[in-house]
Amino acid sequence: MITAMLAGMGGDVCATTYTNESIQAKQSELAGAKEQVKDLKSGLTDIQRVKDELESTKSDLNAYITQLDAQLTDITLKIDEYNRLIENKEAEIEQARLDLEEAERVQQDQYESMKKRIKFMYESGDNMYLDMLFGAGNFSDMISKADYIEMLSAYDRRKLNEYIETTEYVNACKEEFEAEKEVLDAAKAAVETEQANVNELMEAKEQEVNSVSAEISDKEAQIKEYEAYINEMNAEIKALEKAIAEEIAALEEANRRQYNGGMFAWPCPAYTRISDDYGNRIHPILGVEKFHNGIDLAAPYGSSILAAYDGDVVAADYSSSMGNYVMISHGSGLYTIYMHASALYVSKGQSVSKGQTIAAVGSTGRSTGNHLHFSVRQNGSYVSPWGYLK
Repeated sequence: MITAMLAGMGGDVCATTYTNESIQAKQSELAGAKEQVKDLKSGLTDIQRVKDELESTKSDLNAYITQLDAQLTDITLKIDEYNRLIENKEAEIEQARLDLEEAERVQQDQYESMKKRIKFMYESGDNMYLDMLFGAGNFSDMISKADYIEMLSAYDRRKLNEYIETTEYVNACKEEFEAEKEVLDAAKAAVETEQANVNELMEAKEQEVNSVSAEISDKEAQIKEYEAYINEMNAEIKALEKAIAEEIAALEEANRRQYNGGMFAWPCPAYTRISDDYGNRIHPILGVEKFHNGIDLAAPYGSSILAAYDGDVVAADYSSSMGNYVMISHGSGLYTIYMHASALYVSKGQSVSKGQTIAAVGSTGRSTGNHLHFSVRQNGSYVSPWGYLK
């Protein structure tokens, strides 16, 4: 009976209700969002401090490049972390928006229900409860009706309290929604700042490398310096190959990977141009003919580097000449090498598949611009990558 009567008076509202626990949960999320904004602002790279620290290593170019590349790696990791935060925060903002919409809908339903109830009470007049009591047939009936009136009053108080709590919850949802947007904006601003820091460090590196080259006025000395750099890089590769060959020799024949002759995937899908091709060419600075052992693919900073073919990662490391690099064995004495990366996503001993992302384009090591240096080695010697690429 009471349910039917309450429904007739507008008491049948949405079953969703919000409690102090719901409000506290939103307030906790709000506090967390504010803390995230504070952490984002305090975690930005102090680029002036970094440049001051680098100043002391300029006398040793390799040491300077190594330290600067380490800073670039740290900043790149921050950028990746911020981008993940942006992705997560966009999803959280969408959920906060849905929570707010639902809370506002419940609030409106409760408001409309209360208006109907107040209208009913007004139209019924002050005598409604007295008429109910004096219309009782006996004392027992009067007690029952008095209890019923008390139930109605308690119901009205409860509905009013629910409306008040829903209003508080709506306000908490609005505050949380705005706070999450502030986190998102701060994260996007942090990415822009850190990317600017990356650009600033790369520009400083380019100037320093070019400055060192300019200081070597004698062409013969320049040539020797360049050859020493190439020999250093080749020595690292040959040492790796020797160690790998010894490891392979220790394995059973059945476990050896064999290259099946398939064509390679293009290792840098975001490349914009080939800045330097494989083979003998006139060196742009030295003005003499030199051998270039791979192809340079100019591409945006942070863009994907892919494994050209199925294989095993035999090196994923850093050197001052190659920067961050990956070396993959494809079996049958065939290797691919990927140099100057800004970040490495694989590690030694890991098996990779053709087309899998293994690193990101950068300008680490002896490099003055974002690109991928891609080399292929067969049985201990460099060969043209074009014989394997699609």
